[in-house]
Amino acid sequence: MQDGTLGQDMTQIRDTSREMRISEESVGGGYFKHAVYNHWDPYEDISQELIEQDRERAMAMEGDREEFLDVTQYLALFGAGEESVTEDLAPLMVALDDINDQMFVSSQIYEEAKHTQFFDRYWREVIYPVAEERGWEKVPPTDQRFFPDGYVELFERTEDAMETLLTDDTPENRVRAYCHYHLVVESVLAQTGYFGLTTALGADDDDPLTPPDRETPHLAGLVKGINYIRSDEGRHVGFGMQKVQHHIAENGVDEAVVQETLKELMPFVAETVSVGDSVIDPMPLVNYARDKLTRRIDIITDADAEIPDVEELVALDDGSAAAD
Repeated sequence: MQDGTLGQDMTQIRDTSREMRISEESVGGGYFKHAVYNHWDPYEDISQELIEQDRERAMAMEGDREEFLDVTQYLALFGAGEESVTEDLAPLMVALDDINDQMFVSSQIYEEAKHTQFFDRYWREVIYPVAEERGWEKVPPTDQRFFPDGYVELFERTEDAMETLLTDDTPENRVRAYCHYHLVVESVLAQTGYFGLTTALGADDDDPLTPPDRETPHLAGLVKGINYIRSDEGRHVGFGMQKVQHHIAENGVDEAVVQETLKELMPFVAETVSVGDSVIDPMPLVNYARDKLTRRIDIITDADAEIPDVEELVALDDGSAAAD
């Protein structure tokens, strides 16, 4: 059988320019190795005991149905976002031609699927039972009331940016794809949402993002799952930042492409993080997102700036580590 794709694959197999097939010192190879060493299981590592504890605490949660729906809206947004990026990342895998990068993106798709699985499990084992126990409507996580127009628009544009790589794979379009996916969806939107959730539902109830007139339960299982997800996304964000920085420094992509793409998408982020105001004050989240976006731009448009390590990339405090 003679096939163009098969011919390309055979050429790669017969490549004599490399001594070894992969390089752990490359960006993709290093992040792939980190992913392997930091693997987690959304069932085994988030124990049934923790899930049951969360369910009991949520059932005893003060507040009315509106507040419960605000919490569930955050989880619905996260679950839908993880499902969307699981589906939409494949074009990047096709476009990449370095085996180290391909291996890393394969791990990223797998991790996004795990994140989808975690939020689905949480909905089935915590959200639905709590609603049923308290006599409230069991609203499915796909209910369209959860998704503001800006959220939908952001993910539609991200899908379009990724699919463009299948027909017009240029350095500029790769930068736009990385900006949509790795820098806005994963770095700014997701981390801002995680900051809000872990602040409101984590162990510390003294943070100003938690309304002073109510007590939110410490949902340890949810927070533990979110912390695992954040550790994965630190790699994803780091990979995207490295690639954008490289395309600007080495391929002559104008940094204005980054500036314009990120600022164009920021209103959709602001609209999304402003939901659920009965549980979390949205204004600190909007400011947090804007600050993070600004700092990301500063790093990737500076050829000499060093991309922070994974732990710094996923830090959620307001210090330099959270946004550098």
